[in-house]
Formats: sequence, C-alpha cells, structure tokens
Amino acid sequence: MAKTLLRSGCLDDFLSLGENGQTVFDSALQIRETLRLRKQQAVVDSLAIPQPNDEGDRVDWYAPFEGTVVSWAAASDEQRKKALRYLDNCQANVASLIQRCQQAEKTAIQLFGSLLANALQFPGSQHVYLVDGKPVLTFWGFVSLNTDARTDAMDCLRIVEEHEPVIEFLPEPPPAAPPVVVLSEPDEPLYSIAPSIINAEPVIETLPVQQPVAQTVPDVSPVKKTRRWLLPVAAAIIASIAAPLAWFLISTPHAEPLAQNAPEVKPKVIAPAVIQAQPVAHVSTLPVAQAAVIEPPAPEPEPVVAPADIPKGTLILPADALKAGSTKFLNGSWRVAINVKDSITGKPPTLRYQIAKNKGTVRLVHGDNIVCKAEVFSGLMQSGTLMIKTRGNARCSDGSRYPLPEIACNAGANDVAECTGRYQGDTVVPVTFKKVSD
Repeated sequence: MAKTLLRSGCLDDFLSLGENGQTVFDSALQIRETLRLRKQQAVVDSLAIPQPNDEGDRVDWYAPFEGTVVSWAAASDEQRKKALRYLDNCQANVASLIQRCQQAEKTAIQLFGSLLANALQFPGSQHVYLVDGKPVLTFWGFVSLNTDARTDAMDCLRIVEEHEPVIEFLPEPPPAAPPVVVLSEPDEPLYSIAPSIINAEPVIETLPVQQPVAQTVPDVSPVKKTRRWLLPVAAAIIASIAAPLAWFLISTPHAEPLAQNAPEVKPKVIAPAVIQAQPVAHVSTLPVAQAAVIEPPAPEPEPVVAPADIPKGTLILPADALKAGSTKFLNGSWRVAINVKDSITGKPPTLRYQIAKNKGTVRLVHGDNIVCKAEVFSGLMQSGTLMIKTRGNARCSDGSRYPLPEIACNAGANDVAECTGRYQGDTVVPVTFKKVSD
C-alpha cells in the first residue's frame, strides 16, 4: 500500500451512497480489485485507497501510487483541464461497464454495476488531488449531507469560462436639420438706405404752419326780470283758505279707535261629574276547572363517554409536562416499530431506544444478527412537538451504516403520542412507541 496520505475525515460528516442496503464504501476494496481484473487500471488509479480506524468512525485516504501531491485548488488551469479530460475518459469507461453489468444474468454482477454507478461520486472539488499530474478522488462513493448524487459526477470540477462583455456602440444620430422659418408675408425693412449721391443738394423740409383755431363762444340769453309784486297776493290767498280749514279740524270731536281691548275673562272651574259604577251580570259559557301547575320535565343527563382504553406502555405526552418543558416521561427503555420494510429482510425494523435526561442510545438488529447502534438525543420544541434525533447513521457490526429516521411526536386524543419518522428525501412513515421498562 502506498504511504502518501491525501485526506482524513469523519464518516458522519458525509452521506454514503449504495444500493439494496449495501454502500459503496463497504465494498470499496472489492470494487477496486474488480476494476483491476477487468483491465480498468486508469479508473483504479483515480480512486484513493480507504483505511478506516479501529472505531470505524474515521477513515484515511491514501494515494494508489507515489508522486508529487497537489490539491485541486492549487493546480494550474492547464493541469485542471488535463485532469478533467482524464476523469471524463474514466467516467465513459465506467458507464460502458455499468451497461454490460446490468445486462448480465448473475445477480452479483448486477449489484456490482449498481454500486459502480455511484463509485465516482464525491463531495466536492476539495476532495480531488493531483498525484504526479493524475487526478485521485478521496471520499469516493460519498456526497455531502442533505444533498443528492449529481447527474454528472464531474460537474463541480468544470470551469465555466466567463465571456468578455461585448460593448455595442450605438450609431450616432444624424445631425438635426436647421429650423426653417416660414413667413406668411415678407417684413418690410425698418430702414431704407438710398444710394449715396456725391453732389446732391441738401433737401430742406418745411413744416406746415398751424393756423389758429377760432374759439366759439356760447350764446347767453338775457335774464328776464321777475314780477315780485305777485308774492304778497299769493300769500294772502293761501291764508284765507287755510284759516277756516284749521278751525273745522279743531272743533270736530275725534272718533274712537276701531280696535279696543276686550275685558279679561276669568276661567271658571267646572267639577267633573261623578261616575257611578253599576254591576253588570256576566255569564261565562266556558267550562270552569281548577288551574293546575305543570312542572317542566327534568333534563336528561348527558351520557358519559368513557375514555377509550389506552394500551399499556403507550407513549403519553402530558399537557402539564409539555407546558413546563419537561421530558421526564420519555425516560426509560422503549421498543419502536417503524412502518417500513427493511431492504434486506423485507420486514419492518424494530428499534430499541434507551433514553435518560434527553440523551441515550438506539439499538437495531437486522439480517444475520448484525447489530447497529447510534447515539440519540431528544428535546421539546416551542410548539410542543417532541423531537428524537440521531447523530448520523447507525454503525453496524459488519462495518456498514444503517439509516435512522428523525422522529417527531405530537399529542393526540387523550394525550396519546402520534409519531412519524422522516428519512432523507422527505420520506415520512408512521412510528409507534411502547415502553418496555423504566
């Protein structure tokens, strides 16, 4: 084995790809050996050699041959282009081999083709190194968490050439024509300049003499003299007429005014007449019976609905505990059934959760007594939802990884927990809890 270490990392930081419950990483050495036997040495040289530690949670990746190591980021553009052409040829050879494996009759060869389809996947360009100018992939068969496998595995290595911006020059607009002023009638020149005459005699203009205007005097007719001797005669005549008239008005008695105030009439108090009630004989034609008081019927008591019987060991989410943010009800050992079929056994998997103070472990047994374990932690959200999560996939005794769901529980009828499990890819399945022991 070559001793040039390219990269180390934790397996929980990446998502392992595979088929039918078997991952590419678990069969990494077998895949490299099969490619070598099929004379695909170029593809073998592009895949780093994995070496996991004793705990199985970390892995070291070594170069398959000796040479100077350069990271993809430190390589020049020319080196990247040459390495990308090398990887494209390897990808084409692998695609041809996958097609032949899928057409084979043996199941083992078909499974090898399915694993080979994800062999050239890797998390990103930072996991590619150039050893002696040739590209070598580390963490092949893995992708980053919460991402899917790329359609083109080498897509993250392709350099998108930026085109220079094209500057377009707009044509200059034609010069504007000078404005044309159209006059309806030609204006006459303000000054008329006559041709100069050298020996011209000065012209003396004579102004016309203004004739005096004759003033008209209005005719005034002579005022005739008034006859003043008529005034005493007129006064005597007026006095002789006014004297008898004044004596008549004084001596005649004055007439009474037409409207006189009527004397005030006081109202008289009239006592009301006394009304005497006379008895009238009343004959009733209706049957007479003694009135009876009818009491309303008493309301019938509502039937008491007895709560449904809750199976023993069912997970209950008490309302008081949810308000207080306490998860003491989750302490203990639980058997969890997931309504999904295992890809290997074809039966629903059964998990064992051991939780205390929001921490614990989960244990799973599948296949030929293969034991898988993982750490779990729980907590309450502000909405009252109980969340139970695992730190990555479960590690199995055969070196493989087993995916576990993220469980969410809400209080249903009678505070019985209604739980669902969410796998990667938004696959949601029902989950049932049953307490085994405290």
